[in-house]
Order: sequence, then structure tokens, then C-alpha cells
Amino acid sequence: MLWILWYCMLFYYESIDSTNIVSLVAFLSRESPGNSLSAPRGKDSPLSAETIQKVLSGEEINFDDLSAEERKHFQRAVASGELSKLIKPWEPWWLKPSARNISLGRDGAQLVQPLVREDAALSSEDDIEGGPLHGIPLGPDSPLPSVCKLSAAKPSPLLAIHLVDIMYSYCFTLRLYNGDWQSDPIGSATVLLSVSSVLGQGGQPETLLEALSHCLEQTCSPAFRHMGGLQFALGLINDTIALFHLKGPAVVCLLCDLRRLVQHAEKDLKSEKPRKSRSSEIKTKLKSAERKVYFIMCWAHEQPREAWSSLAAIVEAEKSRLVDVIGSKTNLPKMEKVQNEGKPLIKEIE
Repeated sequence: MLWILWYCMLFYYESIDSTNIVSLVAFLSRESPGNSLSAPRGKDSPLSAETIQKVLSGEEINFDDLSAEERKHFQRAVASGELSKLIKPWEPWWLKPSARNISLGRDGAQLVQPLVREDAALSSEDDIEGGPLHGIPLGPDSPLPSVCKLSAAKPSPLLAIHLVDIMYSYCFTLRLYNGDWQSDPIGSATVLLSVSSVLGQGGQPETLLEALSHCLEQTCSPAFRHMGGLQFALGLINDTIALFHLKGPAVVCLLCDLRRLVQHAEKDLKSEKPRKSRSSEIKTKLKSAERKVYFIMCWAHEQPREAWSSLAAIVEAEKSRLVDVIGSKTNLPKMEKVQNEGKPLIKEIE
């Protein structure tokens, strides 16, 4: 266990608070022969005394600083999953108690604008949990215009269905990136576009069943089924339902965060070296996605409070129907489309 804890300190140092570091150091001290960290633990120890001393002295160490033997042990630990249990699981912001207190101004703007904190000695957890509601994405920093000012045409009655597709894809992306889409905006945006029919393919699902079927199909595809397949997909539907129960302000904050994700990806793509047609294609999709997200965010802000409870109930009912059609909640490796009353469903196959 010594080397596992050490690797946890080494590669997740910024996510460990001072109390945990002290505990880990104390454990290392107890586990070292004679309570001395100046000597290796013996022939079977994957860590050299020099490496241990560097970690405890606070020196910055990266993968290249490890010896060949230490790298081998680290890679084995990663492959075996031994390190995963030492990583603090990310708690989705929409499941936090503070999410029930989200509120925005009558114009849709954030009620309290965040101030730049001068204290440079903030912990990494403080940085991640930044904001007035501790981890809740900030809402719009300026008033949202009325939908009628954005388009002369009346909003489509299908917007609620498209919103489900978008919210599911957002939850998928954040869970895939452990809540940290900022670490890779382009990668996060690429995943988002892959899962969302509305944002990635210009899809216009006409029924909730059609929208959810596409989401489940993508989640259970070879590219993403390692995340948990069908069980993971059903959990994402639960995430979407939970968000609807939080009402309009939470939905607006979600869409605002999603818009920031897209904008960051666009910015990063501009700074990257051109990658032929694929880069151009992604830029076009992101530009379109940003417009759609902004429009539906303005639309969501105008919806009455009671509409969200109704939508949550509808999604819950559709989820139950999907489960009945599938016939089991067991995650199986393959999925295929079947037809039932002219609508695409998902069927598990052995």
C-alpha cells in the first residue's frame, strides 16, 4: 500500500488538502522501516529512498523523474485500477444540497457577480469549488434577452425535447471528465458533439423517445460503453430528471456552463495549428452549437416554474417505458435499434 499512497500524493497532489497530506506522510513514516524515510523498504519496494525523500520535502516530481522500475510499477497500478479507489470521486453539482438554492435575477442574470479573490494561497479545492454556491456553475453575467427578440418565429414546441438531448449530453461529458471539462475543452466539446444529436448532427428529434434512444445508443456504442453502458445511460437520465426538479435557474446555469465549454473549445481551436478539414468541421459545429445553446437558454429562462416538474415527470415516464422495452437493467456489451410503432427503441442483445 505504501507505493499506492505515494503515487496518489504524486499525481493528485493538487487535489489533496493539507490534512490528507499530513495523514499520508504519517502513514509513510509508520510504514517505513524504523520510522525512517531515509532508507528504502527493502528489495521489494518500488520506491527509492531518494524518491520518497523528494516527495516528503515538497519537491515537484513528474513522471519523467521516476526511474524505469518506478514507472513500471506506476503503470501497473493504473492498469490494475488500484489507484482509482484513492481518487476522491467527483460529486455532480446538481446533486449537491446547495443546488436547491440556485436563484437568478428576474432578467436571468447572476444575482451576485463573483469578485476576484486576492488571496493567492487558495487550495485547489477552493479553486474548483469557486463561486458563491460552492461548485454551482455561475449563471449569465448579463440579462438574457427575450426569445422574441432573437427570432421573429415562435419557439418550436420541440424545444423541450431538444433540451433533454442537450442536458443528457452535458451530464455525460461532465461525468466522463470527472467534472473538469476545463482540463480539455476541445476533447470535452468533441464528446458533447458526439453524444448530442441536436448539437452535433443538427438533429431535430420529434419525440422524447427518439431523443433518449439516440442518447442511449451513443452511450452504449463501442466508443463509450466502457463508461458503464446501459446502466450508466439510465443514470444520466436520472441526472436529467434531477436537474429538472431543480427548476429553471439550475437549467439556465447548466446551459451557461455548457456555453462556456463551447466557447473555450472554440478559443483553443483558434490557437492550435490547423488540422485540415476536421478542424474546420468542428469549428462550424461549435459555432452552431453555441447559438443553439444560447437560444434555448433564453427560452428556458422564460418557462414557468411548474413546467419543469411536468417535464421531469414526462422524462421519468419515458425512462420507465425504455426499461420495460429493454426488459432488463443489466449492462450488456451490444445494442441495436428495433422498431416499435415506427419509433426507434433500444434492444439489448447477447
